[in-house]
Amino acid sequence: MGFWDDLKNKVNDMNDALKTSVGRFKNEKFADASMAMCAMVAAADGTIDATERRKTAGFIASNSTLQVFDTTSLQKKFNYYCDKLVADFDFGKIESMQALSKLKGRDDQARACIQLGIIIGGADGDFDDSERKVVREACHSVGINPAEFDL
Repeated sequence: MGFWDDLKNKVNDMNDALKTSVGRFKNEKFADASMAMCAMVAAADGTIDATERRKTAGFIASNSTLQVFDTTSLQKKFNYYCDKLVADFDFGKIESMQALSKLKGRDDQARACIQLGIIIGGADGDFDDSERKVVREACHSVGINPAEFDL
């Protein structure tokens, strides 16, 4: 099996596992951290172009895993973090990491958020180095070893 097939299978497996756990995490901290993660992955290369933003927003709206949350609320949170990253990438990243760090000690929620970042990063079939780096940094922010996710 090729690398991309393996990646696709891993992403599908993570998405299935995530579906079963997210319902338990229906709270504001998880919603904020999840949207911060989505925005950081979208901005992993230092910019967020309109197409990438639309695709990620579309994923958020259509992903069955996130259906436990109000889509409009998630979109607002995602746009908030994207706007922060676009206005000043470094400060936006700090604010996004702070939202993620609120899941520290809530290992199940933190892992689900990391899995969401991996799913978003791999959604286009290319989980590139900059996306992997952002997810690895997010792992450190929530106190989880990135090696657990092969990062």
